Amino acid sequence: MSVEISTKKENFIRRWIANERISSYYKSTIRFRGIEESELEKMFGCLEARKQTYRKEEYILREGEQTKVLGLVLSGSVLIVQEDVWGGRNVLSVLGPGQCFAEVFACVPGSVLNVSVEAKEDTTILFLNVGRILSICPDGCSFHAQLIQNLLIDMAQKNRKLSEKITHMAKRSTREKLLSYLSEQAVKNKSSEFEIPYNRQQLADYLGVDRSGLSVQLCRLRDEGMLTFHKNKIRLIYKNSTDMI
Repeated sequence: MSVEISTKKENFIRRWIANERISSYYKSTIRFRGIEESELEKMFGCLEARKQTYRKEEYILREGEQTKVLGLVLSGSVLIVQEDVWGGRNVLSVLGPGQCFAEVFACVPGSVLNVSVEAKEDTTILFLNVGRILSICPDGCSFHAQLIQNLLIDMAQKNRKLSEKITHMAKRSTREKLLSYLSEQAVKNKSSEFEIPYNRQQLADYLGVDRSGLSVQLCRLRDEGMLTFHKNKIRLIYKNSTDMI
């Protein structure tokens, strides 16, 4: 019976990888860097992979919960948010296809989430058991060491992004926070025209400011000839040059 169950599981994973075109995600995420595409089927079986779909604004993980799995965004996007008992929200980041979440908490047994993960739109998540990544595999799978290395690199990158957010929030006024963020985005995109991943409320939450105050500053900067905007598309205007960064 156990052999039959194992065979059914392997067949399910094989069909699932083909149907979901997982190979495209493995190429786009650092999580699977250095791992051969031919190893995916065995790897997902070893790591007890499962996928689940969430509707827009549905919680995937909630603050105060514990988790033993990390989540990989297959389609859609998620918000990493901190909330208080009065309903205040602080958006820490937005993650899209190929990006992971909750790995830090899953790596520490008994660790309690201090953030919530929410579907920004209809989203499909692949969950992987972190304990299976960190433990010695009885089957001698070759990809475990590479997964651990990738995990550390991913955590370091997220710490860098958190440092960037702290830089913006350290500014004293809403205007200074907004200019700091927009300047960073222009440098990242190597262009004075770019699209940000937040709507107006989400950007206010990310910068830790009031939405109405943010809107006032955006309009003021536009009226001062420093930028133009339409929804989440921004164009910065440099007084001394019309060239891109």
